[in-house]
This record gives sequence, C-alpha cells and structure tokens, in this order.
Amino acid sequence: MVLQLFSRKESGHKTTPKGSRSAVMEKFEPAEPLKLDPDPLNQCVQLERFGHLLSRSHEWQDHPGIARACESARKKIDDLFAMVPEGFVSLPQVVNDHAGCPEVTIETEPFLLARHAVTNAQFQKFVDAGGYEQLDLWPQDIWPHLIDFKDLTGQRGPRYWRNGSPSKHLMNHPVVGVCQYEAAAYAQWAGFRLPTEAEWQMAATWRIRSEANVLRRYPWGDSLDIRRCNIWASGIGDTVPVDAYPDGATPNQVLQLVGNVWEWTSCDFNVAGDEGGVVVSDMRMAAIRGGAFDTYFPMQATSLFRTGLVQMARFHNVGFRCALELFGRK
Repeated sequence: MVLQLFSRKESGHKTTPKGSRSAVMEKFEPAEPLKLDPDPLNQCVQLERFGHLLSRSHEWQDHPGIARACESARKKIDDLFAMVPEGFVSLPQVVNDHAGCPEVTIETEPFLLARHAVTNAQFQKFVDAGGYEQLDLWPQDIWPHLIDFKDLTGQRGPRYWRNGSPSKHLMNHPVVGVCQYEAAAYAQWAGFRLPTEAEWQMAATWRIRSEANVLRRYPWGDSLDIRRCNIWASGIGDTVPVDAYPDGATPNQVLQLVGNVWEWTSCDFNVAGDEGGVVVSDMRMAAIRGGAFDTYFPMQATSLFRTGLVQMARFHNVGFRCALELFGRK
C-alpha cells in the first residue's frame, strides 16, 4: 500500500510547466520568517492557535484582551471550519473492495472539519514558533525520530522546504512532506485534531440518515468531473492553492476532499487480504484518503476508496486537514 502505486510515472524528458509547484521549487524563494508578537495571548491569535486559545482561555482570565481574543478565535473557527452532521459510513475490511465484501458500519457524531487542507503558511507558524521542539506535542517513543524530520537543507520542517522555510510562492498550497506524527503535532498545537477515517468519509459522502439514504461517490455528486478536482486527468501535474476548485466542494463547502493531496487521518489502516488474513507491514500504517494531483486511476480518487501509508512517510503528495469537536461537546 505505497502511494507510488497510485501515481502515474512517466519516462523520458518532461517539461516543467511554468508557474507549477515544480517550477517554483526550481527557483526557490523563501518566505519571510514570522515576527512573533511578544504578548502570549496576541501571539496565540497571530499563530492561528484558535482551538488552543479557547480551550485554555482561563490561563489569560486576567488579561485585558481575553474577551476580544476569544471572540476573534470563534469567528475564525466559524470561517475556517464547517459543521458535518451526524451520519454513518461503511468501511470495507478487505484490500480489494467489491460488492458483498466484509464491511464495518460506524456511526459518526456531528463535528467540525476544516474547509481546506493546512497550508504552508499555516504550518510555517508552527515551525517558527518552535513546534518541533515542544516535546509534549509528540509521543515519547517518537522523540528519537524527531531528528529525521528535516527539510532539504537539514533544518527542522517539512521534507521539501529549504532552510526551515516554504517557498513564498506556495504559501496557499497544502503543506506536503509531513508524516502523520507531524500532522498530529500541528493539530494538537493549534488546539484541533486529525479527523478519524470515518469522519473523513462521512464529510465526503454526506451519508445522513434519512429516507433518501444518499451516498455521494464524490463530494459534489455521483459522477467524476475533472473540472471539479485536481487529479492526474485534470492535467495540472502539481498541487494547486487550497481554495481552488470551489465547484468540487461538499454541500457545506469543504474543499478538495478529492484530489490535490492525500490526507492523513488519525486511524490505523487495518485490512484483510482477499483470501483472509490481516495485511501487515513492517511499520505501522495510517489511513489516508482522497487521492492527489498525481492519482492516475479514477477509482482511487473517490469519497469511498481506502488505502494506507506508513505513518513515518513524508511524501510529496500527502497533506492533512484538521477537525474539532462541536463547542460544548466532549
């Protein structure tokens, strides 16, 4: 279950399209480092740690700006997240999904899901604020591996950054080259979390319990439309900004659940082979969903297709988005 299997490879010379992500990386121009606000509360807002601020607001109860900061955080969450209603999903339990194969049905509670994947600009805030050095964000048995989470120049950061910085031309593109642990650490730092695999599928299929019993094969409907997503057949060949393809959104305006980048979930990837027996890997695997800009086979870029990736993998076509409990729910 390696993503190279789901990407089209070409032989021979390939011209890099002008303005594409690859062209930008060839002429790398670093983004400006952040100038952090010295006030811890204002810095929380600046860094978009909105969930963290609201969950820890008691720590600033004597700060004169706490009420304004909390109101700003709530408005930002309203803008950045969409409410996904309760529903249910069916997850096939075998490698090759087919009619009548074993499935597990999971009920999902209402939750909030980010309208778009985490961008390079957002992840830069985590890096510049020292997220890789905050050991409480990482499982203790991962601490020895933190030394491996480096960019192309050996600095802390996503795999394809340089000198601890993204390209200033890709700030609104999804961050890639981060493993599941990095994605989870960012989400926790910001006060959010990764969605479960069932939550991700519920958001993409919109399978609400009703007489209609609707199940969407794609976030926008039942038919593939390459004008609504960024996969191999779309002809882009690289990531696009996270607010592209608005016509491919879900009914509640969550963007790019299919295409652009695969997305990490919080769940282990466990399936059986066609003849029984659990499929195992030398390393622990996590579920990823949604397909990417280089996903060649259309059946792998749907709301329903399941696959997994080693949790430590840092690929060019894998990113993530955040989720959050509804306010007042635990």
